[in-house]
Order: sequence, then C-alpha cells, then structure tokens
Amino acid sequence: MDGGAADEHLVREAEKIAVALGRMFPGLCEVVLHDLRDPDHSIRAIENNLSGRRVGDPATELGLARIADPAYPGVIQNYPNRFPDGRPAKSTSIGIKNAEGRYVAALCLNLDVSVLSPVALTLANLVATDTGHGDQPPETLRDRRSRELRRAVEELAAERGCPPRSLSRADKKALVRQLHRDGCFESRDAARTIADLLGVSRATVYNYAKTAADSA
Repeated sequence: MDGGAADEHLVREAEKIAVALGRMFPGLCEVVLHDLRDPDHSIRAIENNLSGRRVGDPATELGLARIADPAYPGVIQNYPNRFPDGRPAKSTSIGIKNAEGRYVAALCLNLDVSVLSPVALTLANLVATDTGHGDQPPETLRDRRSRELRRAVEELAAERGCPPRSLSRADKKALVRQLHRDGCFESRDAARTIADLLGVSRATVYNYAKTAADSA
C-alpha cells in the first residue's frame, strides 16, 4: 500500500470512529473529522452538527497548526470553546499522524455544556444540605433501638477496657449474656446488630444467648 492509499485508509477508519461517537451522544456532542490533507475543504464528516458547519468547510486554527508543525501536540483536551451562536462548549482535538509522522486528520469533539449546566445546577441544589446544623444532625434515620443497643454494647466493652471487636471470646460471651439478661434481644434485629459490633456471626450470638437462657 503506497503512502497516499495508507493515509486514505487512516482517514476512513477515523471516519467510522467519528460517526460512532456522534451517534452515541445525539444532540449533545458534535463530532467532526478533519482531513488535513486538504485544509481548504478539511471537514470530512460531521455528526450532531451544532456549529452550523458543513462537509467540505475549511480547517480550524488547530488543524492549520498541525499541518504546519508535526511536533504540535497530538491531543488538546477539555479546552473551553464556543459555538457560533454563543453557547459554551468543552472541546477535545485529537490529531492523527501517518507512518511518516505527518498529521493527516484530526478528530474533534465539541460538547454542548449549555445543555448540561442547568442539570448540574439542579443536581447540586438537590443534594445540598443546610450547613447550620454542623456535624450533628437533629435526628438520625437509623432505628432508635439499634442506637441504644450499640451504646449498650460499647459501654459494656469499655468496662472491659477495649473496643467490642477486640474483646476476648469469654468477654464477648459474658457481654451477650448481660445483654440478654437486660432484655436487649426483644428487638427484631438485635442479634444482627450485636454480631456486627462484636465481629462474630449471628449464630454465635444466638449460641451465647441460648447459654444465658439455659442458665437462667
């Protein structure tokens, strides 16, 4: 394959990518393929036409810079831009070189951020919270009984001088027995909560509790 045919092959392959990208983001991202071998008529393909340009229109300043200088950066990413009607855009330009190191094409993506900005603002307002409450919210959505049970486990563990998960097996058994005597197993999720706090299985908690019941 001679140089001209190889360059054309590159451009055709890039054209497939341009079409696929454009169809993945319909109405949102303009995708333009420039054939830099013909700067006066460089636009080879355009998907989601947001800029009003047409196939056969000339190259942009970036395209001309790449034609003039093969050392020009291959990727210029996420730079601010504007469509002719003033809408803000975020753009990325990818230069494509041939085997000789010359730019033969450029794939450009122009994202219409005017569409996304109101959405981003709405989401930011939606997730925002009142900062007047500091780090302590006026309530928690967890089950109050679970909070009380957690406090009881932590207090009993503190009496033994270490966090609940660091207790010895004997101390964990004694703690569960104490909780059982105190009526803490009346809550439906008590066994699961205690198991999570102690770092043991629910079956182990039930076994400790049964031992306490049998000895009562």
